[in-house]
Amino acid sequence: MTLPSDLPPFELAFPGPLRDRLVAAVLSGAKTSTTGLLAAYEAEKEPLPRAGERFALIDSAGRPVAVVETTEVRVLPLAEVGLRHAVDEGEGHTTVAQWRAVHEEFWHGAELREVLGDPAFTVGDDTPVVAERFRVTERLA
Repeated sequence: MTLPSDLPPFELAFPGPLRDRLVAAVLSGAKTSTTGLLAAYEAEKEPLPRAGERFALIDSAGRPVAVVETTEVRVLPLAEVGLRHAVDEGEGHTTVAQWRAVHEEFWHGAELREVLGDPAFTVGDDTPVVAERFRVTERLA
């Protein structure tokens, strides 16, 4: 299926096993939220998503597999991410501590540090994050 050329990509993590798991969780309905670093949006000069915007969910092969619509976007300190958001990320976390540990591992990884241009980047309680909620409006695959 061909998407409208103006539909921006919705990319979770980096291509590979993690993205594949996250895309599968979105398609199954388990994943309805995601969290990114405000610093990553700034480093990539990407505008923050807004409620009502539609995006093409991209798999590891670069193929669009669904259309998602953003339903809510909040910028908040990492320490303020709550259990509902963590659970709705669809990765099986039952506590905010579990969710945070997995996200810190990703955010402290070499790929993201390269995007940020800071090989020593670390997050803390005050680190601004972008907490986004979304829904699948159309499956393409």
